[in-house]
Amino acid sequence: MEAPVRLLVPNPFGAPIYYRETLSSTMDEARWLKTQGEPHGTVICAGLQEAGRGRKNRPWSAAAGESLLFTILLRYPRPSALPRAITLKAGLALSLAVEDFAPPLLGRVRVKWPNDLMIDSRKAAGVLTEGDGETVYIGIGVNVAQTVFPEAFRAKATSLTLALGDRAALGPKSRFLLLGKILPRLYRELDAPEAGDGSWRGRLEERLYRRGRPVRFFPGGADSGQLVEGTLEGIGPEGELLLIPQGASGSVPFTTGELDVYTASPE
Repeated sequence: MEAPVRLLVPNPFGAPIYYRETLSSTMDEARWLKTQGEPHGTVICAGLQEAGRGRKNRPWSAAAGESLLFTILLRYPRPSALPRAITLKAGLALSLAVEDFAPPLLGRVRVKWPNDLMIDSRKAAGVLTEGDGETVYIGIGVNVAQTVFPEAFRAKATSLTLALGDRAALGPKSRFLLLGKILPRLYRELDAPEAGDGSWRGRLEERLYRRGRPVRFFPGGADSGQLVEGTLEGIGPEGELLLIPQGASGSVPFTTGELDVYTASPE
Protein backbone atom coordinates (compact mmCIF):
# COMPACT_ATOMS: atom_id res chain seq x y z
CA MET A 1 0.00 0.00 0.00
CA GLU A 2 1.31 3.41 -0.93
CA ALA A 3 1.97 5.96 1.78
CA PRO A 4 -0.74 8.59 2.15
CA VAL A 5 -0.06 12.10 0.91
CA ARG A 6 -1.11 15.25 2.71
CA LEU A 7 -3.59 17.40 0.82
CA LEU A 8 -3.07 21.14 1.01
CA VAL A 9 -6.77 21.81 1.56
CA PRO A 10 -7.60 24.14 4.47
CA ASN A 11 -9.20 22.29 7.37
CA PRO A 12 -10.97 24.45 9.98
CA PHE A 13 -10.77 21.52 12.43
CA GLY A 14 -7.00 22.08 12.49
CA ALA A 15 -6.19 18.47 11.59
CA PRO A 16 -4.43 16.76 8.67
CA ILE A 17 -6.10 15.68 5.45
CA TYR A 18 -4.70 12.47 3.96
CA TYR A 19 -5.21 11.02 0.50
CA ARG A 20 -4.67 7.57 -0.96
CA GLU A 21 -5.35 6.63 -4.56
CA THR A 22 -6.90 3.30 -3.55
CA LEU A 23 -8.37 2.06 -0.26
CA SER A 24 -10.70 -0.68 0.86
CA SER A 25 -12.82 2.11 2.37
CA THR A 26 -12.17 5.50 3.92
CA MET A 27 -14.30 4.46 6.90
CA ASP A 28 -12.00 1.54 7.68
CA GLU A 29 -8.92 3.72 7.21
CA ALA A 30 -10.33 6.34 9.58
CA ARG A 31 -10.75 3.68 12.24
CA TRP A 32 -7.10 2.74 11.79
CA LEU A 33 -6.07 6.41 11.99
CA LYS A 34 -7.81 6.60 15.35
CA THR A 35 -5.54 3.85 16.66
CA GLN A 36 -2.55 5.91 15.48
CA GLY A 37 -3.63 8.83 17.64
CA GLU A 38 -4.71 11.14 14.82
CA PRO A 39 -6.64 14.15 16.17
CA HIS A 40 -10.23 15.33 16.04
CA GLY A 41 -11.08 16.46 12.53
CA THR A 42 -8.60 14.25 10.66
CA VAL A 43 -9.77 13.49 7.12
CA ILE A 44 -8.91 10.56 4.85
CA CYS A 45 -9.81 10.75 1.14
CA ALA A 46 -9.56 8.13 -1.58
CA GLY A 47 -9.56 8.19 -5.34
CA LEU A 48 -11.10 4.72 -5.39
CA GLN A 49 -12.72 2.53 -2.75
CA GLU A 50 -12.55 -1.20 -3.34
CA ALA A 51 -15.08 -2.02 -0.61
CA GLY A 52 -16.97 1.21 -0.05
CA ARG A 53 -20.29 0.94 1.70
CA GLY A 54 -23.33 3.01 2.39
CA ARG A 55 -26.21 2.79 4.82
CA LYS A 56 -27.16 -0.76 5.90
CA ASN A 57 -23.90 -2.02 4.33
CA ARG A 58 -25.08 -1.37 0.80
CA PRO A 59 -22.10 -1.25 -1.57
CA TRP A 60 -20.91 2.14 -2.79
CA SER A 61 -19.01 1.92 -6.06
CA ALA A 62 -17.51 4.64 -8.21
CA ALA A 63 -14.91 4.82 -10.95
CA ALA A 64 -11.51 6.14 -9.93
CA GLY A 65 -11.27 9.91 -9.77
CA GLU A 66 -14.96 10.60 -10.44
CA SER A 67 -16.21 10.97 -6.86
CA LEU A 68 -15.22 12.81 -3.73
CA LEU A 69 -14.84 10.00 -1.17
CA PHE A 70 -13.77 10.79 2.37
CA THR A 71 -14.29 10.13 6.06
CA ILE A 72 -13.72 12.59 8.87
CA LEU A 73 -12.70 11.34 12.32
CA LEU A 74 -14.36 13.20 15.18
CA ARG A 75 -13.35 12.69 18.80
CA TYR A 76 -15.49 13.84 21.72
CA PRO A 77 -14.66 13.78 25.45
CA ARG A 78 -17.64 11.56 26.28
CA PRO A 79 -20.59 10.02 24.40
CA SER A 80 -22.98 12.61 25.82
CA ALA A 81 -20.96 15.34 24.07
CA LEU A 82 -21.75 13.97 20.60
CA PRO A 83 -23.88 16.37 18.54
CA ARG A 84 -27.54 15.44 18.19
CA ALA A 85 -28.77 14.36 14.76
CA ILE A 86 -25.20 14.32 13.51
CA THR A 87 -26.01 12.61 10.19
CA LEU A 88 -28.69 15.15 9.32
CA LYS A 89 -26.43 18.03 10.32
CA ALA A 90 -23.73 16.60 8.07
CA GLY A 91 -26.30 16.38 5.26
CA LEU A 92 -27.28 20.00 5.85
CA ALA A 93 -23.62 21.04 5.73
CA LEU A 94 -23.09 19.02 2.55
CA SER A 95 -26.10 20.56 0.81
CA LEU A 96 -24.92 24.08 1.63
CA ALA A 97 -21.39 23.27 0.50
CA VAL A 98 -22.58 21.93 -2.86
CA GLU A 99 -24.41 25.20 -3.45
CA ASP A 100 -21.27 27.11 -2.41
CA PHE A 101 -19.29 25.06 -4.90
CA ALA A 102 -21.80 25.18 -7.75
CA PRO A 103 -24.04 28.27 -7.42
CA PRO A 104 -26.15 27.32 -10.50
CA LEU A 105 -27.56 24.46 -8.36
CA LEU A 106 -28.99 26.88 -5.80
CA GLY A 107 -32.57 25.85 -5.00
CA ARG A 108 -32.19 22.39 -6.55
CA VAL A 109 -30.26 20.69 -3.73
CA ARG A 110 -32.29 18.83 -1.10
CA VAL A 111 -31.60 16.56 1.89
CA LYS A 112 -33.49 13.27 1.85
CA TRP A 113 -33.96 11.88 5.35
CA PRO A 114 -31.84 10.47 6.81
CA ASN A 115 -28.64 10.51 4.78
CA ASP A 116 -28.97 11.28 1.07
CA LEU A 117 -28.36 14.41 -0.96
CA MET A 118 -30.72 14.93 -3.89
CA ILE A 119 -30.43 17.24 -6.85
CA ASP A 120 -33.90 17.65 -8.29
CA SER A 121 -35.23 14.11 -7.82
CA ARG A 122 -31.99 12.11 -8.12
CA LYS A 123 -29.37 11.08 -5.58
CA ALA A 124 -26.03 12.85 -5.90
CA ALA A 125 -24.38 12.03 -2.57
CA GLY A 126 -24.67 10.01 0.61
CA VAL A 127 -23.63 10.32 4.24
CA LEU A 128 -22.73 7.36 6.45
CA THR A 129 -22.17 7.85 10.18
CA GLU A 130 -20.67 5.21 12.44
CA GLY A 131 -19.77 5.48 16.10
CA ASP A 132 -17.25 3.94 18.46
CA GLY A 133 -17.94 5.18 21.98
CA GLU A 134 -16.84 8.79 22.07
CA THR A 135 -15.60 8.68 18.46
CA VAL A 136 -17.69 9.35 15.37
CA TYR A 137 -16.77 8.66 11.75
CA ILE A 138 -18.67 10.56 9.08
CA GLY A 139 -18.22 9.13 5.60
CA ILE A 140 -19.32 11.19 2.61
CA GLY A 141 -19.43 10.23 -1.04
CA VAL A 142 -20.34 12.77 -3.71
CA ASN A 143 -20.86 11.96 -7.38
CA VAL A 144 -18.81 14.72 -8.97
CA ALA A 145 -17.71 13.94 -12.52
CA GLN A 146 -19.73 10.84 -13.48
CA THR A 147 -21.51 10.98 -16.80
CA VAL A 148 -22.56 7.31 -16.92
CA PHE A 149 -24.07 5.13 -14.19
CA PRO A 150 -24.81 1.39 -14.09
CA GLU A 151 -28.18 0.61 -15.61
CA ALA A 152 -29.74 -0.19 -12.23
CA PHE A 153 -29.03 3.37 -10.99
CA ARG A 154 -29.52 5.50 -14.10
CA ALA A 155 -33.05 6.57 -13.20
CA LYS A 156 -32.13 7.36 -9.59
CA ALA A 157 -28.62 8.81 -9.62
CA THR A 158 -26.97 11.96 -10.86
CA SER A 159 -23.68 13.81 -10.50
CA LEU A 160 -22.72 17.45 -10.17
CA THR A 161 -21.49 17.34 -13.75
CA LEU A 162 -24.80 16.01 -15.08
CA ALA A 163 -26.83 18.38 -12.92
CA LEU A 164 -24.85 21.34 -14.23
CA GLY A 165 -25.46 20.19 -17.79
CA ASP A 166 -21.82 20.60 -18.81
CA ARG A 167 -19.82 17.41 -19.15
CA ALA A 168 -16.55 19.34 -19.29
CA ALA A 169 -17.28 21.52 -16.26
CA LEU A 170 -15.66 19.40 -13.55
CA GLY A 171 -12.43 17.43 -13.66
CA PRO A 172 -10.71 15.23 -11.07
CA LYS A 173 -9.14 18.19 -9.22
CA SER A 174 -12.56 19.71 -8.63
CA ARG A 175 -13.10 17.02 -5.95
CA PHE A 176 -10.63 18.75 -3.69
CA LEU A 177 -12.11 22.17 -4.34
CA LEU A 178 -15.44 20.72 -3.22
CA LEU A 179 -13.80 19.25 -0.10
CA GLY A 180 -12.55 22.74 0.69
CA LYS A 181 -16.18 23.92 0.69
CA ILE A 182 -17.54 20.99 2.72
CA LEU A 183 -15.16 21.10 5.69
CA PRO A 184 -15.98 24.68 6.77
CA ARG A 185 -19.69 23.88 6.53
CA LEU A 186 -19.21 20.74 8.63
CA TYR A 187 -17.27 22.74 11.18
CA ARG A 188 -20.03 25.34 11.46
CA GLU A 189 -22.76 22.73 11.90
CA LEU A 190 -20.87 20.44 14.30
CA ASP A 191 -18.03 22.26 16.07
CA ALA A 192 -18.53 26.01 15.97
CA PRO A 193 -19.88 27.61 19.20
CA GLU A 194 -23.22 28.36 17.52
CA ALA A 195 -23.59 24.76 16.29
CA GLY A 196 -25.90 23.85 19.17
CA ASP A 197 -28.25 26.79 18.81
CA GLY A 198 -31.15 24.73 17.45
CA SER A 199 -31.53 26.68 14.22
CA TRP A 200 -30.32 23.69 12.21
CA ARG A 201 -33.82 22.19 12.15
CA GLY A 202 -35.38 25.18 10.45
CA ARG A 203 -32.54 25.46 7.95
CA LEU A 204 -32.76 21.76 7.21
CA GLU A 205 -36.53 21.77 6.82
CA GLU A 206 -36.20 24.52 4.22
CA ARG A 207 -34.36 22.01 2.04
CA LEU A 208 -35.94 18.74 3.22
CA TYR A 209 -36.77 16.55 0.25
CA ARG A 210 -40.54 16.14 -0.28
CA ARG A 211 -41.50 18.14 2.78
CA GLY A 212 -45.26 18.77 2.67
CA ARG A 213 -45.71 16.15 -0.05
CA PRO A 214 -47.04 12.57 -0.11
CA VAL A 215 -44.54 9.83 0.69
CA ARG A 216 -44.40 6.11 1.32
CA PHE A 217 -42.37 5.18 4.38
CA PHE A 218 -41.13 1.79 5.58
CA PRO A 219 -40.50 1.90 9.37
CA GLY A 220 -37.35 -0.05 10.12
CA GLY A 221 -36.49 -0.48 6.43
CA ALA A 222 -37.87 -1.56 3.08
CA ASP A 223 -37.84 -5.23 4.14
CA SER A 224 -39.74 -4.64 7.39
CA GLY A 225 -43.12 -5.57 5.94
CA GLN A 226 -44.62 -2.34 7.28
CA LEU A 227 -45.75 0.64 5.25
CA VAL A 228 -46.93 4.10 6.22
CA GLU A 229 -48.38 6.40 3.58
CA GLY A 230 -48.89 10.03 4.39
CA THR A 231 -47.42 13.52 4.25
CA LEU A 232 -43.87 14.37 5.25
CA GLU A 233 -44.20 17.16 7.82
CA GLY A 234 -40.67 17.84 8.99
CA ILE A 235 -37.90 16.96 11.43
CA GLY A 236 -38.10 16.51 15.22
CA PRO A 237 -35.59 17.90 17.74
CA GLU A 238 -33.54 14.68 17.78
CA GLY A 239 -33.59 14.32 14.02
CA GLU A 240 -36.60 12.01 13.84
CA LEU A 241 -38.79 12.10 10.75
CA LEU A 242 -42.26 13.54 11.31
CA LEU A 243 -45.01 12.06 9.14
CA ILE A 244 -48.75 12.65 9.11
CA PRO A 245 -50.23 9.24 8.20
CA GLN A 246 -53.24 9.16 5.92
CA GLY A 247 -56.38 9.78 7.95
CA ALA A 248 -54.45 11.05 10.99
CA SER A 249 -54.79 14.52 12.45
CA GLY A 250 -51.25 14.85 13.78
CA SER A 251 -47.69 13.81 13.04
CA VAL A 252 -45.95 10.61 14.15
CA PRO A 253 -42.17 10.52 14.77
CA PHE A 254 -39.96 7.80 13.29
CA THR A 255 -36.33 7.27 14.20
CA THR A 256 -35.52 4.50 11.71
CA GLY A 257 -36.89 3.58 8.34
CA GLU A 258 -36.68 4.33 4.66
CA LEU A 259 -38.49 6.72 2.39
CA ASP A 260 -39.67 5.33 -0.92
CA VAL A 261 -39.52 8.48 -3.00
CA TYR A 262 -39.21 6.91 -6.40
CA THR A 263 -42.79 5.60 -6.50
CA ALA A 264 -44.24 8.76 -4.96
CA SER A 265 -46.07 11.29 -7.06
CA PRO A 266 -43.86 13.51 -9.24
CA GLU A 267 -42.45 16.77 -7.94
